[in-house]
Amino acid sequence: MARPRKPLLSTDRIVETARALVDAEGLAAVSTRRLAAELGVSGPSLYNHFRTKDEILEAVADSISAQVDLSMFEDGRDWRTALHDWAVSYRAALSEHPNIVPVLAQGPGRRPAGLRVADAVFGAMVAAGWPPAQATSIGALMRYFVMGSALGSFAGGFVDDETAYDPSDYPHLGKAHLLAERRQQIDGRAFETGLRALLDGLAMQFEQLASATHQG
Repeated sequence: MARPRKPLLSTDRIVETARALVDAEGLAAVSTRRLAAELGVSGPSLYNHFRTKDEILEAVADSISAQVDLSMFEDGRDWRTALHDWAVSYRAALSEHPNIVPVLAQGPGRRPAGLRVADAVFGAMVAAGWPPAQATSIGALMRYFVMGSALGSFAGGFVDDETAYDPSDYPHLGKAHLLAERRQQIDGRAFETGLRALLDGLAMQFEQLASATHQG
């Protein structure tokens, strides 16, 4: 029996193709017609796997959440170290696929991998001694911080033309044109600085909580 000329259509293949399209051209590039063309199939055949374009984008978003490491919440690391290591893994996954971040920012909804992330963070914080309400706030805070950092590059927002920043207009940006070529280093350092400051603040709150509990 002759082999099919094209790979059989599957949910995974649709998601992989849509993810590559989002990465290369952005969310607006995704349509059922475009995906069908990229996959070499007829448009209606996609509906055997997904009912709408939005469902496809949800699946793409969840495939990125599935790349986030959650082992730090299960291997005995203290809550601060676990949050730090998880945030680093989370940012790494999002930084590889920044165009899908607006979909992820809408929340996990019914996405399985996204819900596993939320469950792991919340469960670990409660187990560490944070009250549930504050554990929820910590999860939200970390998501805001990580997603914001993945939406764009601070250093990459400056052009590499030293004439673009006239010192008479911008007296403190004399070397701003050098930022773009070091964007990965600068953005990484900024993320780590912010993350440590955030965790320092949470650690202070945790100590205050423990002290109040002890006194009570």
